[in-house]
Amino acid sequence: MEDVHWLSTQELLVSATNAVLVDGNEVPSPVGTNGTYLSGYPQTDLKTSIETAGDLTQIQVQVQLSGTQFGIKPPGSPMPKTIRLANDGFKCPAPTHHASSMYVCCVRDPKVKAKNITTKYFARQNGDLLLSYDVIQVYDNYLAQVTIENNNPLGRLDHWNLTWEWMRREFIYTMRGAYTHQKDYSDCIYGDNTTKTSQVMNCQKKPVIADLPPDRAKDEKIGNLPYCCRNGSLLPTIMNVTKARSIFQVRVYKLPPDLNKTALYPPENWKIVGVVNPDYKCGTPLRVDATEFPDPSGLQATTSAIASWQVVCNITRPKIRENHCCVSFSAYYNESVIPCNSCACGCGDTKNCNPNVPPETLLVPFENRTLKAVHWARIKHYNVPRPLPCGDHCGISINWHVVSNYRNGWTARITLFNWEEVNFEDWFFQMKNAALGFEKAYSFNGTLLEDLNDTVFLQGLPGLNYLIGETNGSNPAKDPKVPGKQQSVIMFTKKRTHGINVVKGDGFPSRLYFNGEECALPSHFPKAEANKDHINLVLVVLLVLVTFSLIAYPLH
Repeated sequence: MEDVHWLSTQELLVSATNAVLVDGNEVPSPVGTNGTYLSGYPQTDLKTSIETAGDLTQIQVQVQLSGTQFGIKPPGSPMPKTIRLANDGFKCPAPTHHASSMYVCCVRDPKVKAKNITTKYFARQNGDLLLSYDVIQVYDNYLAQVTIENNNPLGRLDHWNLTWEWMRREFIYTMRGAYTHQKDYSDCIYGDNTTKTSQVMNCQKKPVIADLPPDRAKDEKIGNLPYCCRNGSLLPTIMNVTKARSIFQVRVYKLPPDLNKTALYPPENWKIVGVVNPDYKCGTPLRVDATEFPDPSGLQATTSAIASWQVVCNITRPKIRENHCCVSFSAYYNESVIPCNSCACGCGDTKNCNPNVPPETLLVPFENRTLKAVHWARIKHYNVPRPLPCGDHCGISINWHVVSNYRNGWTARITLFNWEEVNFEDWFFQMKNAALGFEKAYSFNGTLLEDLNDTVFLQGLPGLNYLIGETNGSNPAKDPKVPGKQQSVIMFTKKRTHGINVVKGDGFPSRLYFNGEECALPSHFPKAEANKDHINLVLVVLLVLVTFSLIAYPLH
């Protein structure tokens, strides 16, 4: 593995021969100043001259980089700041520069103790999502089995779409347990004469693969695999361990010069996405020891894959205006609503939203809220901003409403809105903040997970765990579409959260996730209307005095 640290001149890496980016990014890719890691492909290992009798093709590799430079005036050269070998056990001094060249000689570090390697290949790693590419049959071509395993206790994928990049002109001939979105063999222009291209499933360099629906689970031709055919749903292990895994098989056709049975190369640049799910960042495939499977005959034996690679994907925190869901805040002590952030899930307009949106506007899509918002502003004598507030553009929005606050506890009402056209089965969400005070959820199944950073885990009750998609109104010609909705009141106690101040913002979540995706939260909370509280207090005092007078001096 090679680590290249570039100067702060905003270079853009366009291509690299015999190497790939370790972080899984595609080229062109910005390299930045934090270092760029390259690993060998297809030659992943460099052997010694003793092992190869001085064969230069096995003991050396040349990586040719090309890119675009910014901020360097001619005749300057886009040289990196440093270059080193990132593999464990090597020590690299500062590089030597000469004109437009630089070189460094790395030696083994005598202070590094060699680890006892018990496996021939890389040890398997942990991550939020683990993918395994196992070659289980080999002939001129090969059959591979792909396993997707959800390893995050609260992660999730719905209607997953997996894509990778073939690096050596391979293509997909047939599949079981999954399918490609495009069935087209027009790109198979390099196939040999024996290939029946009319039967090829997909010849794209970057195919998009999806799970089969449940009604194909027992199909002898394209289904009938364990853990397949769930419409792309991967649940967290905390909900259902058996539904946290998905499997499909792909028959891969190879082309010259890779027709040798031992010429096995996995696809690169893996990416997986879902609908309103966390964003996953996938690394490069690493060769690991062969995966073992239970013997299909039912005997107490195991069969091993011919070759196995592992791809590790981890959840990344969404950037600003790149979320897939958002949260609005409201409370009993303020008649206004703090709406979802403007462009919380992305849009062209970047202006701030008006926080004084009427509560009833949460029940209609954001493109239909303009008239209500303007009317509300005129009634309350608020200034109407120019331009008007833009929408959040989120498929899922959640309203958190503080219902009550008393000495020993408080309650909140949470409402889920599904603006997407897809349905969410076995949905769940989680929240953080005042979680230790969680006591009960009335219409949801709620659990306090103290081992997971005091997180409250909420999901639908049996028979009520289906969040339907957006539907047409009573009169589709004039009525806006109606979102799918779920609602519940949640009760909290103050016995374990002494000093909590609900009105000051402690009654709202610090983080909220829907199906594992972190939702965008408003930047401030509803404020108590001081004048209104003062007036109410005066009225209460007057009522007490009147009551006392009536009791002391009853009417005759």
